[in-house]
Amino acid sequence: MSTTVTAEAFLARSIRLATANVLNSGGPFGAVIVTADGQAFDGVNRVTADNDPTAHAEVTAIRRACSGLGTFDLRGATLYSSCEPCPMCLASALWARIDRVVFAADRHDAASVGFDDAVFYEYFDNEDRHALMPVSKLELGHPEAPAILEPFNTWNTLDSRIDY
Repeated sequence: MSTTVTAEAFLARSIRLATANVLNSGGPFGAVIVTADGQAFDGVNRVTADNDPTAHAEVTAIRRACSGLGTFDLRGATLYSSCEPCPMCLASALWARIDRVVFAADRHDAASVGFDDAVFYEYFDNEDRHALMPVSKLELGHPEAPAILEPFNTWNTLDSRIDY
């Protein structure tokens, strides 16, 4: 089977997962992570079913792959998604060190049925993003407050740490 056929097969699998998930109280999103050696791990959107706003298909696939492989590093893997991953899912793929992301429907297709991820993409490009959700740094002025770099300094001196 050629690489293109394989990619198309995994992308089609993500779409079938998404459709089946809708009929199982989930959202219309599916994902498949395929490792460099060909192992595949499925994920579906369980946001409303599990009351977990982070349970997007891509994130659940990443969790399953990492758990199944016993690692947090998915270098060499490809993420196939039924829909363009949102910024959270893209960030998760980056943290997992996934090599490539391939998707079918895009954010505008999702918006046409009420999933307006486009606003989240705009958040990062928008100078007025604080109107959607303010994010700010607060300086600790209390004399008994811990030093803000204390966690990093402790991490940096720990011989048993696992870098990621």
